[in-house]
Amino acid sequence: GAMRSRGEVDATLQTAKLNPAELLPVVHCLSFGPQAGAGECCLLQLEPSLCAELEAGRSLVIRGEKDEQAVLCSKDKTYDMKIADTSNMLLFIPGCKTPEQMNADQASCNIIHSQIAGFSNNYWELRRCRPKLKKLRKLLMEDPYEGPDSQKDQTLTFSKYTTEDFLSLIQASEEEILHQLQVIDACKIEGFWRILEFDYEMKLLNHVTQLIDSESWSLSKVPLRTCLEELGSLEPREMIEHILLSYGRKYSDDAGEVYFEMHEDKICRAIAQMLLQNAVKFNLSFQEVWQQSVPEGMTTRLDQLKGLALVDESSRPETIFLLKVEDLPEDNQERFNSLFSIREKWTEVDITPYIQDLCAEKQTVGALLTKYARSSMQNGVKVYNSRRPIS
Repeated sequence: GAMRSRGEVDATLQTAKLNPAELLPVVHCLSFGPQAGAGECCLLQLEPSLCAELEAGRSLVIRGEKDEQAVLCSKDKTYDMKIADTSNMLLFIPGCKTPEQMNADQASCNIIHSQIAGFSNNYWELRRCRPKLKKLRKLLMEDPYEGPDSQKDQTLTFSKYTTEDFLSLIQASEEEILHQLQVIDACKIEGFWRILEFDYEMKLLNHVTQLIDSESWSLSKVPLRTCLEELGSLEPREMIEHILLSYGRKYSDDAGEVYFEMHEDKICRAIAQMLLQNAVKFNLSFQEVWQQSVPEGMTTRLDQLKGLALVDESSRPETIFLLKVEDLPEDNQERFNSLFSIREKWTEVDITPYIQDLCAEKQTVGALLTKYARSSMQNGVKVYNSRRPIS
């Protein structure tokens, strides 16, 4: 339409029974521009820390494949993206002045004509979420590394993943992905991330523990150089170093000599997994077999098996069986469904290792249980069961 004059503006104010004295002298006259359409632009609501990321010139990335719910990632955090509808139409006006700017700029002309470039009835809302890292292990497990002599690796058809590949396939920030690769003991072989096949990992661990035993070294002071010299003829040196890094903490003495302090709990846990993997269920004489199987000087304890194995106290005699937290679903509801189909009633102590990783930033296990389970007392002990019938 034609541009409005001051007279028309004043007449409109009078019709609307508004007192001009209570308003700013400057009037914004809006008109729709030729290209103003809905859906041309998307609005994204950012928390201050993410805003600072963009202002500093860093980028935010949207990740997810066609069948996945999109997430937005900064360098180190992951956010769920949800569309929030608004009842007010949101207008995009380039060069629009806010009341504060107008007050500061007293001399400005008292009618401003602005064109609306676009509008929207919704915006993307971001909510910090857990990175979706389960897929990382799943992809690496397609072709675990079985050692240098493996026939499979010579065929060159195995799935190969670089850090770049994971950045496009995994819904998590770069820092979260790199941290998770460390947690699952992945290693880079010829530029590609690999995870060791369990039997091969055990073979390497066994070489190291036998050497520690035969040299009578202290478990807190295993020398890297001697390990490489002694075991280098049996396996690639970088594999020997990788197994020491996976099962120990690296440090140097004053002379710059590199040593490893071995993680007793992690070694005991791996050996338990090896024993349990080769048996369907083990009665609790398992503990004796397990203690005899670990290196001299190490002590086995059932709490080393949190999130790996579960004792079934209802069977007579009691049995123990493998139940690995990493094999359970990543989604909260599916995780609980899966756990309640394995066991109808859980104590908080038993279920905690299997839901701990679901806790959001400041959430407690108790809060999760309140939401997804109902509690009752059984022989004076609080137990949790499903809120919904398990099919």
